[in-house]
This record gives sequence, structure tokens and C-alpha cells, in this order.
Amino acid sequence: MATFNFEEYFQTKFTERLFQDPDATENHMTAATRLLEKKREMFDLEQALLAQKEEFQMKMASLNVRREELDKKELTLRGSLVKFDQFLIENDIKKQRAEKKANQERHAKEVKVAEVLEKIGDKEKLSASVKKQNKVIVREKVYRGYMERVVENTSEFNELRDVLRKHDTLSSNLNDLIEKGQVSSDALDHCKQEYYNLLMKNDETTMRYTNIIADLTWRKENAVSNAQKWESLWNHIQNTAARNVLLLGRVKMATENVYVQIYRQRGIPAKEGEDIDEQLIKIKTYITDLSDIINESEKQDDKKKESTVARLAKPTKQVGGAKKTRGV
Repeated sequence: MATFNFEEYFQTKFTERLFQDPDATENHMTAATRLLEKKREMFDLEQALLAQKEEFQMKMASLNVRREELDKKELTLRGSLVKFDQFLIENDIKKQRAEKKANQERHAKEVKVAEVLEKIGDKEKLSASVKKQNKVIVREKVYRGYMERVVENTSEFNELRDVLRKHDTLSSNLNDLIEKGQVSSDALDHCKQEYYNLLMKNDETTMRYTNIIADLTWRKENAVSNAQKWESLWNHIQNTAARNVLLLGRVKMATENVYVQIYRQRGIPAKEGEDIDEQLIKIKTYITDLSDIINESEKQDDKKKESTVARLAKPTKQVGGAKKTRGV
């Protein structure tokens, strides 16, 4: 849509008035014609203003569409940032888990190595014990003879086997007790392992919730910062709006006073209920008409002065001609 050029319009009007014949204007343009001419000019100006208003509305609509697109892109970017933060948090959690698992495996390896070394030591001890037992057997063969003499001399055992059987029974009871103790020890170890696993899970849960709390704290701080920024902006907007409302009120009061003064000068009561735009248009029309009247009055005064000077100059020329004739 083409933009109306006010500068070109007023320059054209000024040129037309500059080269216009004053006498022809006075003879052919009555007050009604001039009023129609002013109304036509006002109509042209209103049409140009409407065209500019439509163009401004189209630009504002395109700017609103662009702003909505930018808001959507900003939301998309924020979602990507949130996903990226979540990805970093998950990677940190996985890294911590891997480090914990590696530490556990390292600790388990150290325990196994210690157990192997312990078993080797036990084996060496058993080998040494077997050698000692063999030496003991060799050294204590004399006790077999003693046991045989005890069987012969006592009525509780008929044979040496009874003594050995009694010993086997007692040894079996001892082994049962040892096995029960081992089972109890294994159960205790299993409970300890479960307790250790629960502690590890508790640590992982605590760390995860700590990360979540840190993320929520960061979001809260950002939200508080944004709220403070928007609150400051809102206060600034309210202060600016208050100043603009005050200025608008002053302008309306001044416009209404000028409007009433114009109607008072014309001797016509001012119309009530008119919009500020209509009042401004009428004030502008009044000022334009008054300027035109002043310009025409100045032109008429200049013409009167010129005619007066011309009338005063004619008698002077006649008197000089008569003097010359008398001299001849």
C-alpha cells in the first residue's frame, strides 16, 4: 500500500497558491467554495491517515506473527536445554555407578587375593601339621599298646574298636557342631552382604535425590530471578502508564479549553460529548481557516498600501510637467 507524502502535498498546495491570481480567487471563490475546498482537503487527509492506519495494522499483525514464532522457538530451545541437563545428570549418575562398581570389584579382587594367600598359608600350615602328626604317630605308638591294655583291664570296652567307635561318635558330633557353626557363619555373612547392598542402594538413592534437589534449587533461583525482573518491568510499565495517562489528561484538558474558546469566539455553544479526535480535527480546521484569513487580509492591506502610494505619486508628476512648460 502506497504511503501518503504530506510534505509533497503541502508543497504542491503552497505552489498552487503562490502562482494563483489573487483577483481571480477573490472574484470566483466565495466563502462556500473555500469551505468546500477545505472539506475536500480534509477528506483527502483523512483518507491518507486511514491508509497509513491500515498499513500500520498490517505491520503490527506481521510483527505479532513473528513474535509468536520467536516464542515457540524459545520454548523449543528451553525444552532442549532441559533435556540436555537431564542427559548430563544421567551421565553423571552412570559414571558414579560405574566408579562404585569398579571400586567394589577392586575390593572383591583384593579380598579374593587375601583369601588365596590365606588358603596357601593354611595349606602350608596343614602340611606342617601333617608332618607333625606323622611324627606324633611315630612317637605315640606306645599309646596304642597302652589302649589295648586298658581294654583288657576294663569292662566298659570289649575291644579296641569300641574305643575308636566312641571316638568317631564324639568326632561326628564335633563335626556337626562345626557345620552348624559354619552354616550360622554363612547366614551371618549373607546378612552382612544384604546389609551392604542396602547401604549401597541407599547411597545411590540419596545421591539421585540430592541431584534432583540441586536441579530444583537451580530452577527455583532462575524462577525467582525471572519473577524479580518481570516485577521490575511491570513497575516500570505502571509508572510509564501513569505518566502517559497524566500527560493525556493534560492534553485532553488543553484541547477541550481550546475547543471551547473557539466556539466562544464564534458565539456558538460548544457541542458536548464529542471525541477528542473530532475536537482536534475542528481545531486544526479553525487554525487553517484563520491562517488563510490572516494571509488574505495581509494581501489586501498590501494592495491598499500600493494603491495609496500610486495615487500620491500621480499629482507630483503633473506638477513637475507644468513647471517645465512655464519655463519654455
